[in-house]
Amino acid sequence: MHTAVPPPGRSSHRRRRAATLLAALTAAVLATTTTTGAAGLLGPATGPALAAPPGARDVTATLFEWRFDSVAAACTSTLGPKGYGFVEVSPPQEHIQGPQWWTSYQPVSYRIAGRLGSESSFRAMVTTCHAAGVKVIADAVINHMSAGSGTGTGGSSYTKYDYPGYYQVQDFHSCHSPITNYADRSNVQNCELVDLADLNTGSDYVRGRIAGYLNSLISMGVDGFRIDAAKHMAAADLAAIKARLSNPGIFWVQEVIYGAGEAVQPQEYTGNGDVDEFRAAYDLKRIFTNERLAYLNNWGQSWGYLPSGKARTFVDNWDTERNGSTLNYTYNATYTLANVYLLAWPYGSPNVYSGYEFSDTAAGPPNGGTVNACFSDGWKCQHLWRQIANMVGFRNAVAGTGVTNWWSNGYQAIAFGRGGKGYVAINHESFAVTQTFQTSLPAGTYCDVQHGDRTGSGCTGPTYTVDSSGRFTATVGANDAIALYV
Repeated sequence: MHTAVPPPGRSSHRRRRAATLLAALTAAVLATTTTTGAAGLLGPATGPALAAPPGARDVTATLFEWRFDSVAAACTSTLGPKGYGFVEVSPPQEHIQGPQWWTSYQPVSYRIAGRLGSESSFRAMVTTCHAAGVKVIADAVINHMSAGSGTGTGGSSYTKYDYPGYYQVQDFHSCHSPITNYADRSNVQNCELVDLADLNTGSDYVRGRIAGYLNSLISMGVDGFRIDAAKHMAAADLAAIKARLSNPGIFWVQEVIYGAGEAVQPQEYTGNGDVDEFRAAYDLKRIFTNERLAYLNNWGQSWGYLPSGKARTFVDNWDTERNGSTLNYTYNATYTLANVYLLAWPYGSPNVYSGYEFSDTAAGPPNGGTVNACFSDGWKCQHLWRQIANMVGFRNAVAGTGVTNWWSNGYQAIAFGRGGKGYVAINHESFAVTQTFQTSLPAGTYCDVQHGDRTGSGCTGPTYTVDSSGRFTATVGANDAIALYV
């Protein structure tokens, strides 16, 4: 049994909020309105939204920089019907002005008054998403405030260390200089991330103000938080803040980027809640681009990752798609297949990222975050691609089962079951693979949800018949997949 070697340590220096620190990345502009060829993996074609089967809904869709009214529409049209359990929205806080996406991560107050919408539109979104069966996670920027002075998106005046009604200079750490040494815990957690004014989260007053903000979101119905830049706050400080919440058991996922040899490590934060497992995303890129899919037969905690119940997994996010550390939409079928595997494999809680095309890494959202229609104006809408979206229903259906009937050709073609409830085959070869697959599925005819949608007792795409011995024969196209579930 092969145990893949995790990637070398990557610097966790976060350079995503200052234009001068964002490296240029030329991104190919993709056609996204049709499915391409037999592979069916290069585009986001999807069928009519249908109710997903019951089960544990642990998949999040992160709709990066979508306005709240657009998120609400997606909850009704796609996320709820496809079976997503959560939607993560970008920071709702008032922030500095500017068209760049990273302005959302420089808050100037705790009012909901950013480019994504008002408090009323935020409340309406939460209500609409709940009605669709989707819980809401808010991205919370609580480590820092801004790096300068001016007037915020909601009209609030501020300077770097003075935010009227919130904070003054004594509420920030005294290290008024950038982080320079990730091997030094104090430097990482008390100095400034890309010059952003670093809040003293050890202060009782600061903890109270932050908890007050999070409690206000809870009162609006928010079901969880992504804690931005958690690595730059002591785990004990975050625990103290969480203890002040009106619902201390609320879902809580922390951004702690792994770096080999660094002073602050992801496992320190599992006592507070879940942690984004960046190493898993790094390895998926390495395996899908440079190594063999056959190595994925034991992907998960045995690779040195966090325990499955504490890990949120993903193929990419807005930072990693820009800095090149993970796959992103420009990888076409490879990107899609990685998401298919992520959703089919029983490790962690998957997060499907949904962003927009860019050639400038600092570019803000098209139309200021308004999504008039998916696959237009540069919106990629990965959460809606049939090959990804239909795997959410697959995951819900197979919840609670382990891996069975693993098969590989030793190279880039793999297949595995999830107990007696589902089976997936993934072919990353450059040629089609024909195989008789042994499964644990009951005998019957199954809809291939990679190429069609379930319609009650029917299917809009191809079907496969599993015999009384649990076998079926299929040809899986190059860079394609098949997924069946009861």
